Amino acid sequence: MNRIAGLRDRAGIAYGGDYNPEQWPEEVWDEDVRLMREAGVSLVSVGIFSWASVEPRPGEYAFGWLDRVLDRLADGGVAACLATMTASPPPWLTASHPEMLTVRADGSTITPGGRQHYCPSSPVYREHAVRLATQVATRYAGHPALAIWHVNNEYGNVVPCHCDVSAAAFRRWLADRYGSVDELNDAWSTRFWAQGYGSFDEVLPPRSPAPFTNPAQELDYARFTSDELLACYLAEKEVLDRITPDVPVTTNFPPSLRPVDQWTWAPHLDVIAYDAYPDPLDPDATAKIAFSYDVMRSLRDGQPWLLMEQAPGAVNWRPRNAPKPRGAMRLWSWQAVAHGADAVMFFQWRQSRGGAEKFHSAMVPHGGPSTRIFGEVRRLGGELTAARALAGARAPRADAAMVLDWPSWWALDGPAHPSADVRFLDAAWACHRPLYDAGVACDVVRPDADLSGYRLVVVPNLYLTSEDAARTLERYVEEGGTLVMSFFSGIVDPCDRVHLGGYPAPFRRMLGLSVEEFHPLAEDATVGLPGGSGSVWSEEVRLEGAEAVERFTTGALAGGPAVTRHRFGRGDAWYLATRPDPATMRRLFDRVREAAGVAPVLPGLPGGVQARARDTEAGRWYVVLNHGTDPADVALPAAMRDVLTGADPATSVRLDPRGVAVLRPA
Repeated sequence: MNRIAGLRDRAGIAYGGDYNPEQWPEEVWDEDVRLMREAGVSLVSVGIFSWASVEPRPGEYAFGWLDRVLDRLADGGVAACLATMTASPPPWLTASHPEMLTVRADGSTITPGGRQHYCPSSPVYREHAVRLATQVATRYAGHPALAIWHVNNEYGNVVPCHCDVSAAAFRRWLADRYGSVDELNDAWSTRFWAQGYGSFDEVLPPRSPAPFTNPAQELDYARFTSDELLACYLAEKEVLDRITPDVPVTTNFPPSLRPVDQWTWAPHLDVIAYDAYPDPLDPDATAKIAFSYDVMRSLRDGQPWLLMEQAPGAVNWRPRNAPKPRGAMRLWSWQAVAHGADAVMFFQWRQSRGGAEKFHSAMVPHGGPSTRIFGEVRRLGGELTAARALAGARAPRADAAMVLDWPSWWALDGPAHPSADVRFLDAAWACHRPLYDAGVACDVVRPDADLSGYRLVVVPNLYLTSEDAARTLERYVEEGGTLVMSFFSGIVDPCDRVHLGGYPAPFRRMLGLSVEEFHPLAEDATVGLPGGSGSVWSEEVRLEGAEAVERFTTGALAGGPAVTRHRFGRGDAWYLATRPDPATMRRLFDRVREAAGVAPVLPGLPGGVQARARDTEAGRWYVVLNHGTDPADVALPAAMRDVLTGADPATSVRLDPRGVAVLRPA
């Protein structure tokens, strides 16, 4: 059953934002709906932080105001992404059950006054959350405004809890995972520092010992936290599926991709939803967010996803909160659509008067509908309506893929490594950027995925790998694939124990080399490469069949291999023993991908111009984006019509700075 089809039929490319009418007097609500219609809004998220408003006292429900809100939305033709309201427990609940509050690793308690201050393992929290979800679902099942359920909010923003309730749940989780305490001791290498456990009852969360925590314990606590949050989500989803089986269910992943294992979560979301907040002051913002969008598109094998939140202008939570430049809101919204989004939504609809987010921009600013931002909001709504036929279109499978594994990410970012500068997200951005700049589409895959059909697979870092995952990558190359792997990969097993036999033991045969010793670089230091430089890291590489494509030109490893290539079976395995500067990385990646037959989405794109494709029943559409500051002319593969301008079909299109074209077959 395709529960998402109904949402698409109602909303097209859904457009809107978080709607918090409880913050405003009721006389404002009619204006809200009128302005929504004027702006082309088709979907709003309602009730995300409304627990205290609908259940002001235990077991007493005040749904009247929400009834009137949803009725107004339905009458105005605006659909609701209705929340279960469980993201922030009300004061009466935490006052009567303070044991359900989050305890940080240092032992301090997160007290009420903010949001998401609950322990995910708390049976009290789960009981009350499921009870509320049941009440909400029962009341609004069949309501004409209800289009999709929004469970909780940004689970990954919940601080990992280290309380005694979490400790007990962690012990149960470990017992299920390992079966016996002997297996746990082996997995955690507890003979080190006399950490051996005699029973699971002795195990604690990784609180704050000195000088280091056990890395394997930290890794398992990250796994446990992701699983506990997922259990909270599933408890509410079970209620929604039972009461409203035809209504899709989702939750929104937060901007930081790291906290929860999204491969594990994705099968349980009817549609992926994501909150994106690129920083206007970051010159690499659009390249970085392109990687996140590729992750979202890939989590459910190319299914269109929802951009659930973004800012129309400035946010409120960075040290310096710059507004988006004129035209950037439109451009960045279309960038999400180009990467497969079927929704463009914002936080929030009307800018708050008070509270921590009063200076966070909104679709209707403090200055009202006469403002520049609302004017841009209205124009963008018209454009999305014009491109309605793009909703539901899937991106064609890319020729290139990038490997992402959450346990490896958690382990790499853990304690006691050769360099604190080696972080997964930096590695992923560095390896994704040359593909992005070249206009090449890129999927994101698990390390154990079926890689057949990809011409190029990039492994920015796979510090942790199982033998089975290593064999999957090896088999891919042996059968004719091209693989690029960056440094400090294949180092430990899923329990964070070093693979013995010389680094990187699981990949030595495929790469045709071994690493004798790590040489991390000093902060901001570089090492010479032909025509460029490397940063962060270097390694003493011993060739065992691979050829040195580039060698270090300076430093202690001068003359040693820096970039290698190994012909393995019918394929090629490349290895980077440092992080080349962006220009050198682009040159290397262009060489590798061209040899592998990986082409841009559109050939000959000018610098700063991005293009992505989506396939409809009527043919292939292209979304073309000019991120540059100069006009750009783009050649097209055939005569196409820009649905945003309605101009006659042409074989080329001219884009203004921050310009967008949405092109369909003539």
